Amino acid sequence: MAEAPVILFGACDRHNLGDLLLPHIAQSLLVPRPVIVAGVAQRDLTPHGGHRVAAIARLAEAWGDRRADLIHVGGELLTCSLYEAAVMTLPPAEAAAAIARYDRDEAGRQRWAEQTLGLRQQLAYLAPKALFRQPGRFLHQAVGGVDLPRLPQAMRTEVLSRLRESEGLTLRDHVTQATLAQAGIRARLVPDPAVLTAELFGARIARHAAGGEPARVRTCFPRGYVALQFAAEFGDDATLEVLAGQIDRMAAHTGLGLVLFRAGAAPWHDDLAVYRRLLGLMQSRATWLFASLDLWDLCTLLAKARLYVGSSLHGRIVASAFGVPGVNLAPPGVTGSFSKQAAYLATWHADEACGVVSGADLSEVAVRVMAQDRERLHAHAHARVQLARLAASELLRALDPPPA
Repeated sequence: MAEAPVILFGACDRHNLGDLLLPHIAQSLLVPRPVIVAGVAQRDLTPHGGHRVAAIARLAEAWGDRRADLIHVGGELLTCSLYEAAVMTLPPAEAAAAIARYDRDEAGRQRWAEQTLGLRQQLAYLAPKALFRQPGRFLHQAVGGVDLPRLPQAMRTEVLSRLRESEGLTLRDHVTQATLAQAGIRARLVPDPAVLTAELFGARIARHAAGGEPARVRTCFPRGYVALQFAAEFGDDATLEVLAGQIDRMAAHTGLGLVLFRAGAAPWHDDLAVYRRLLGLMQSRATWLFASLDLWDLCTLLAKARLYVGSSLHGRIVASAFGVPGVNLAPPGVTGSFSKQAAYLATWHADEACGVVSGADLSEVAVRVMAQDRERLHAHAHARVQLARLAASELLRALDPPPA
């Protein structure tokens, strides 16, 4: 008899580098067991290298009396509200309309999100066992929730309730670990599964590099390039002026090309219009506005870069999997030490030259980061791979039910 599929659940239903990549990693680790990828909304992200994603509410209803094994595949899942997820899975025009209508109406937006997604919960990506008639093993792989202390009490209570149902909980940063420990929930720290990108998909990415936009970028910049990204929240005039000056100085010092790319195209992620405004403020003309949103194009761009600079945590993790040094940017008005980027980097990259910096410090820090020994970076990446491999093996063994 064929094995029942494992449900891989997470924010796989929107365009974002890590959210597209994590189910691929879990699927690879589970071979030959079949999988079904699910989010809160039904989406087809195969045109971008993702999966055909089932809506978890409909999937649970159709699952019937079969045993349901489910893995939460990672990311900052502990703090994403149902409303935020509902907006981020919409096309841009519909998302803008929903934000305009509900963003200041807390009760109304919760009702709208529940009606839109068919779910009765406040947190989007923590599946309750009660959703299925015959729930099996529910696992949570390398999840994060740095902002847990700042959630409303009712949402924090729901998070704790869902995590107490888990048969296998691992966390990716020490800040989330400490917060949950105060609530009596103990969990191991493990690296984000994206550290396995080079090991699992290195050959695929090497083949991918031979053509398409990544190959054209490398032809255009034979001395190499900086892969540069930041979210739409960096789009105010003052921040862009600072970034433009710092990026110009970085480019002049390094002689590298500048490739701006979107790590995420979902609402509240990265915005081409903001990138175009930045380019208009810059003096450097050795630039490329990367058009592709394909997951494997993005991974190839990062793997072949000389430096990664950006706000995306998974951009940094994927780049570092290939030994590429990185700099994470703190969002305007946010103290870097309180961000998910800072928490993760302090947990797993404390021995590197940089954690999270403000835009005003970018040029100086980027030059220092590029001077790091690449063999040392590869060695650190290998150590994280070994830890992630071990953690994944232990977690997947937890899918097996205890002996009768």
